[in-house]
Amino acid sequence: METKWTPSNPSILTLMREMSGLVQEFETCATQHVRLLGLTLPQFDVLATLGNQPPMTCKALGEKTLMLKGTMTGVLDRLEAKGLIERSPNTQDGRSMRIALSKSGQRLFRQAFPQHLAHLDRAYRGVSKPAIAQAVSALRRVRQLATKRKDN
Repeated sequence: METKWTPSNPSILTLMREMSGLVQEFETCATQHVRLLGLTLPQFDVLATLGNQPPMTCKALGEKTLMLKGTMTGVLDRLEAKGLIERSPNTQDGRSMRIALSKSGQRLFRQAFPQHLAHLDRAYRGVSKPAIAQAVSALRRVRQLATKRKDN
């Protein structure tokens, strides 16, 4: 029996459309603040990921940011040119580099990250903590189910 879509029976396409719209809106909101720092959103993502962390390889950084390798290289090049990161040889694997925030990058992270969180908090002030927790839980469940099906 074929099921017709109704508002009480949303499809996975409806879910994808809503998630995509939310991501676009979030990127627009986040970009407003990040541009004031002279950074792009991917650059800020790297800065925030490296903040309060030991140096990490490009591979580990890519996994934490979900950035593609080609994109990562350009982002790291620009952050290095701004003096915000430092690259050093990986003593455990000579084929890779370790990436860390420079002293300037650490200062910027300590200043900008709390400001960015406050910016996002103001922007999403109307969303309650229970609503956020419910959305996170639902999205994790959808991802777990999708991953389980993909692995089978």
